Amino acid sequence: MPILMFLAAASTLCPSLSVHDGDTIRCGAERVRIADIDAPELPDSPKCRDYRARYAWCDFQMGEQARDALRGFLTSGKVTIKRQGIDRYGRTLALVRVNGVDAGKWLVSKGLARPWN
Repeated sequence: MPILMFLAAASTLCPSLSVHDGDTIRCGAERVRIADIDAPELPDSPKCRDYRARYAWCDFQMGEQARDALRGFLTSGKVTIKRQGIDRYGRTLALVRVNGVDAGKWLVSKGLARPWN
């Protein structure tokens, strides 16, 4: 396996992070979409104002709860990301873990996100 492929598949630490919403964070300058889940949209989401609203999860109160819960979860330990690819918006798709616990599965277990296939 070439070294670059190995590095892309490896988990890396995310020492500087911020939370955008229940399924998107920033790891430094990199925008990261948590793979395999969908969280409710926030009130300013354009997805809830146009034709995409029929497909989007536009429960704004739950969207804020998901964002806040993810923010708290990510501050509870060491955050690592394992890159899976790039989505159509140019964000890195990744498994995000805190002390080895999958953030996406944690959000789903709390009812704040749903699995995305």
